[in-house]
Amino acid sequence: MALETKIQIFASLDEVFDVLTFSQEAKQPSKYDRNRIGILGGTFNPPHMGHLLMAEQVGNQLELDEIWFMPTAKPPHAPGKKTIAAQHRLQMVQKAIDGNPLFKLQPYEVNKGGINYTVDTMRHFIEEYPLSDFYFIIGGDSVNDLTTWREIDELNQLVQFVGVRRLGSRPYDTPYSVIWVDSPLVDLSSTEIRLRVYLEQSIRYQVPLAVEEYIMKHRLYMEQ
Repeated sequence: MALETKIQIFASLDEVFDVLTFSQEAKQPSKYDRNRIGILGGTFNPPHMGHLLMAEQVGNQLELDEIWFMPTAKPPHAPGKKTIAAQHRLQMVQKAIDGNPLFKLQPYEVNKGGINYTVDTMRHFIEEYPLSDFYFIIGGDSVNDLTTWREIDELNQLVQFVGVRRLGSRPYDTPYSVIWVDSPLVDLSSTEIRLRVYLEQSIRYQVPLAVEEYIMKHRLYMEQ
């Protein structure tokens, strides 16, 4: 492909990605005094059914007003490994959550760029949305890692952590405030999905159809 053609393609992609901005649609007033917003962060590389199931269960059980899917700007990866553009991940998240009025795409960390720490992001949101309370959603196993998070004591005051566990499993002991939500858990991994794409194996029912089609259209994960 000629260099000029590649430049044209990237320019057109940038034009498409520019319209992916965060918006809050008008909604029915909450029965609570303050907006209750859940945040599910991650690389979403790619987003899969496990992410959607986790978010749906938390939103329903805790009666949240919204759940923000917040992709990271620079996902961690092993040296020498390629990672797809953050804008592709934004596009896939948007396609994954379309049709569910509870779910919103939150591109703040991608738009900010660089390495983002959760405590800094939450300081920004609390200043930007002073009438909202934030529920930060993490997998049950991640609760054990909270002691390693940057400025965790302050973060524990800024958000309410929500730990998602398999129905019937025991919660982990933690010194931090965690609300536990029981949820059916599916054994899906973005790493395994990427490998399946590379090996030309089916990922149907592991990711939403629109995400699968996007991956195939843009030939994501097909090269190591």
